[in-house]
Amino acid sequence: MAPTAGRESWLDGTESSGTTPLETPTATPLATPISARSVRWEKDVEDAAAGALQRPLLYKRGTNTTSQMAIVGANTCPIESLDYEIVENDVYNQDWRSRGKLQIFQYQVLKWVLALLVGVVVGLVGFFSNIAVENIAGFKLLLTGDLMLQNRYLAAFELYIGCNAVLAAAAAALCAYVAPAAAGSGIPEVKAYLNGIDAHSILAPSTLLVKILGSVLGVSAGFVLGKEGPMVHTGSCVASLLAQGGSRKYGLTWNWIRYFKNDLDRRDLITCGAAAGVAAAFRAPVGGVLFALEEVTSWWRSALLWRTFSTTAVATMVLHALITYCRGGHCGLFGKGGLIMFDLSSRQATYTATDLAAVVLLAVLGGLLGALFNFLVDRVLRAYSIVNEKGACYKIVLTVTISVITSCCTFGLPWLTACTPCPPELASKCPTIGRSGNFKNFQCPPGQYNALASLFFNTNDDAIRNLFSAGYDREFGVSTLLTFFTTVYTLGLLTYGVAVPSGLFIPVILSGASFGRLAGTLLGSVSGLDPGLFALLGAAAFLGGTMRMTVSVCVILLELTNDLLLLPLIMLVLLIAKTVADCFNKGVYEQIVRMKGLPYLEVHAEPCTRSLVAGDVVSGPLVTFSSVERVGTVVHTLRSTGHNGFPVIEDPPFAPAPELCGLVLRSHLLVLLQGRIFTSDRVKTGAAEVFRRLAPFDFAKAGSGKGIKVDDLDLTEEEMDMYMDLHPITNRSPYTVVENMSLAKAAVLFRGLGLRHMCVLPRTQGVSMPVDTFVSSYVRAFRCITHV
Repeated sequence: MAPTAGRESWLDGTESSGTTPLETPTATPLATPISARSVRWEKDVEDAAAGALQRPLLYKRGTNTTSQMAIVGANTCPIESLDYEIVENDVYNQDWRSRGKLQIFQYQVLKWVLALLVGVVVGLVGFFSNIAVENIAGFKLLLTGDLMLQNRYLAAFELYIGCNAVLAAAAAALCAYVAPAAAGSGIPEVKAYLNGIDAHSILAPSTLLVKILGSVLGVSAGFVLGKEGPMVHTGSCVASLLAQGGSRKYGLTWNWIRYFKNDLDRRDLITCGAAAGVAAAFRAPVGGVLFALEEVTSWWRSALLWRTFSTTAVATMVLHALITYCRGGHCGLFGKGGLIMFDLSSRQATYTATDLAAVVLLAVLGGLLGALFNFLVDRVLRAYSIVNEKGACYKIVLTVTISVITSCCTFGLPWLTACTPCPPELASKCPTIGRSGNFKNFQCPPGQYNALASLFFNTNDDAIRNLFSAGYDREFGVSTLLTFFTTVYTLGLLTYGVAVPSGLFIPVILSGASFGRLAGTLLGSVSGLDPGLFALLGAAAFLGGTMRMTVSVCVILLELTNDLLLLPLIMLVLLIAKTVADCFNKGVYEQIVRMKGLPYLEVHAEPCTRSLVAGDVVSGPLVTFSSVERVGTVVHTLRSTGHNGFPVIEDPPFAPAPELCGLVLRSHLLVLLQGRIFTSDRVKTGAAEVFRRLAPFDFAKAGSGKGIKVDDLDLTEEEMDMYMDLHPITNRSPYTVVENMSLAKAAVLFRGLGLRHMCVLPRTQGVSMPVDTFVSSYVRAFRCITHV
C-alpha cells in the first residue's frame, strides 16, 4: 500500500535499541529492486537473501551515547528527525478557523518579541563571557608577571601551569559529568539540527549552562581555542529554551508561548539565535546573518532574513552599550576594545601586480594548509574517541594533559628566544609590563622585549591584535613567527576534541595570521604590503581553506578590522583558498557532522542514486492502521515499533476498496489514547467528539523530554477492546511519490520540503506493493543498503 519514510527508522523499519549494537533484526527478504542495474547492488540483494544483512552495520563501542564529543562509530539510532511539514488534519484546520484577528496578530508580534529577546540575552551572555575571560586570564597573567619581575621564575611557572590545569579540569568535569553535548564547537550540531536532526541534548538547558561556563574556563586556561564557535551553540540553546516555553524539568515554563509548539517556528528562532551568537562573538551583525545563511541553515525565507537581521542588530546594540560602560574602568581588567576588535582602518592599502602575485601564492598555500588541517583534525578526533569513550575520568585526564603541554609550550618557548632591544621611537610603549601589548618584557632586562612572549604570553585576542599590528615591521622575526605558527597549528589540532567547549575560529585565525605575517616578512623585498595586512590575508586564507565559507567570512573580517580597502584582496584570497582546499576534502564542519554519524542531508543527491528509484529502498513489513482501529492494536503497535508516523488505510465499510487515507503521527495517537476517545463499536465519531474533550494545543509538540510515553497509559482490558477513530488526527494530504521516481529526485524533495515521512505509492492504483517500508532518510537508507 503506502510505505512511509522517516529518518529514525532502519533497514527493516524498526527502531534499534539505544544500548546494543545497531543490528538489522530479522525481516522479510528484500524483493528484487526495480532498477537493480549495478553489479554491487545485485550482490547486495543476493547477500540479503542469504541473510548476510543480519550482521551489524554500525557498531557502538563500549558505553557510547549520543555525546557530541568526537565519538567515532557512535550509535546514531536514538537520533530522530524534526518534522517541518504542516500536519493538515481536522485538529489543525479547526484550530486556525477558531483563531480571530487578535490571536493571529498576537502570534506575529510574539515571533518578533522572541527574536528580539534572543538578541538581548545572547548579547548579555557574550558580554559577560568576555568580562569573565579578560578578568580570569588577566589576573592569572598579572600574578605570573609579578613573580617573574621578582626573578622567581620557577614559582611563576608553577603558578601558571597550576592555574591552567585547574581551569581545564573544571571545564572538563562540567562537560564530562553534567552535559557531554556541550563539548566541542557546537556548530556541527546546530548545522545538523537546522537540517532536521534532533540529536539528544544538544539544545538542553544543562548544555547551555555548561557551554557558557566551560567556554569561559577553557579560554581562560590558555588553550588554543576560542569562544566564538561555542557562542553560536549558546545562541541556539537560548533560542530553543525560549521557543519551547522553558523547561518543565527545571521548573521553568511559560504557557503563553504555546503558539510555538512546532518544529517550524523553533527552527526559525534557533536560526536567529545562531546568527546572534556570531554577532556577539565577533561584534559582526551582518556577518552573523550571512553566517547563518551560508553555513548553518538548510532552509531560508525572505521573512527570516529580516527577523534574523533584527536579532543580530539588537545583540550588537546591547554589546555596544555595555562596552561603552566598561570603557570607564568599571569592569575590572576588561579591555578597552570597541565594536571593531582589530582596527586596521588607518592603513592605506595600495597594491601592484607583484603584490597580487604574492597574495595569490599566500591563498594557495593557505588552502593547502587548511585542507591539511582538516585531514589532521579527522585523525586526531578518531584517536581521541578511543580515550573519550572509556569514561569521564579519562576525558578529564586527557584535557589536563593537553593543558600541561600547552602551558609548557607557551611558557617555555619564549625562553629559547633572544631578547630584542626596544626601538627608540617606541620607548614609551616598550617594554610592556603588567598590561596587554606588543612588547612583552618577560625575562628580558629593561629596555628589551621578548617577541615570542608577546604572542604566547597573552590572551588569544591580544595575540591576534599583535599579529595584525603595523608600524614596526621588524617586531617579529622569521624564527619567532615560524615557531609560533608551528606551535599554534599543532596545539590547535591537539586541543580540538578534548572535553571542553572549543571553537575553531581563533586557532585558525591565529595560525593564518602568523603564517601570513611570516609570508609578508619573507616577501618584504618583493611586495610593498605591510606585514600586518599579510597577517589579515593569511587569516582569511586559512578560514577559507578549513571552513570553506566565503561571503560570511569576508564580511566578518571586514567588520572585525574596519578595513574596506582590502575587500578585493580578501575576496580573492577566500575564493582561491576554498577552490584549492575543495580539491582534497570537505569543510571541517561537514567532516565532523559525518564523523559523528549525524544523518545530514546534502543539497544535492549522490550521483549514484540516479540509477535507483524510490521503490528500491523500501523494506518490510509495512505497519499501517485502519481509519477506525482497535485500541489494543494501536497500543501494541506503539510498544513494538519505534516509528513516528503510520499510514492510515481507509477500508470497508468506510470505503469501497482499501485506499490511502493519510498519515498519523505517534504523538497524536498518544494524545488520543490519553484522552480515551473510544467507542464500543467500529464507527466514525468525527472531529466534534475530539474537540469536546481536547484542545488543539494538546496536540502541539512538547519540548525535550516532555512528550507522552506509551508506558504512561493506564488502559483497562475493556478499553483495549474498544475502537478509536483516527480520521480527526490523520493528515489527509501527506507528501507522496510514485515507486518509479528516481531516488535522487525523491531525496531532493525530502530535504527541500523538510519532511520526516514520505509515502511511496505504486504506479498502478489498486495493485498492492510488497509489504515494505521506505527506509530511514535517503542518506541512511543508501548507506545501509549499499554497505557504504
